[in-house]
Amino acid sequence: MALSVYSQIEANKTKTWFIMVFFSLFIAMVVFVFSKAYGGGTSFVFFALLISVLTSFGSYFWGDKLVLNLSGARPADRRRDFDLFTVTENIAMAAGIPKPAVYVIEDSAPNAFATGRDISHATVCVTRGLLDKLDRSELEGVIAHEMSHIKNYDTRLMAIVAVLVGMIAFLSDWFMRMLWWGGGRRNDREERGGMGAIFLLIGIIFAILSPIIAIIIQLAVSRRREFLADASGALLTRNPKGLADALEKISKDKEVLETATNATAHLYIINPFKGKDFGAWFSGLFDTHPPIAERIKILRAM
Repeated sequence: MALSVYSQIEANKTKTWFIMVFFSLFIAMVVFVFSKAYGGGTSFVFFALLISVLTSFGSYFWGDKLVLNLSGARPADRRRDFDLFTVTENIAMAAGIPKPAVYVIEDSAPNAFATGRDISHATVCVTRGLLDKLDRSELEGVIAHEMSHIKNYDTRLMAIVAVLVGMIAFLSDWFMRMLWWGGGRRNDREERGGMGAIFLLIGIIFAILSPIIAIIIQLAVSRRREFLADASGALLTRNPKGLADALEKISKDKEVLETATNATAHLYIINPFKGKDFGAWFSGLFDTHPPIAERIKILRAM
């Protein structure tokens, strides 16, 4: 287990820098194609590269705050959320890391995630539904799972991916809107002849494929991290049954987490799109989470 944890940490650190570089170059290439499709110059490439690099580093330092804002999370109240505070403090002591900040999403769907670039800048976020529907041992299992993500540096990688995936989705949507409303550019493309039409076709292909490529990058975060966080969390609490019962309760709950998006779905302990007909089907094709039944089975066998 120790070897697996340490190798996962090193792999996460390497993946973080690789994904930041890859996204910077990919976004620059996409903007170049889009600008050529609309008759823009190559100066857009330098501008796009600069913006993408700034976005990559911004996601490194402030990605967690952006994810919390997108999720509608607020700082937890110690009086109202006393169990959450005490459980988090106890698990942090057991894990040997500073207590992370604690946030709550006021939503009745039970779920949770952790975010932050390292153990000193980490946050655990849970929904109101999780606090209302889980008992203390189950809550301990969930918090221990999220604390393991923090120790393994999963949170840094996941937050960066969330921000950059969101940026790619924005660019794709922007291009399609410009294509729909940009009729005034048609004459420019006709004057430039075949090359304009070629770049326009490539731009449309990029706009369609970019979100899929972004999801594939999410898959690069790897489902294996969930199994490792389950096992590490169970070791922290010495009670794998607590986490197994929590996962079973969360997975069987029919309420939908409204604040979840395709960019942030991979952060949660369980796929938040359950119950959304098309969303659940589509996210299932590229699900970054392993099957919940398999995770429960492994925990119950510990």
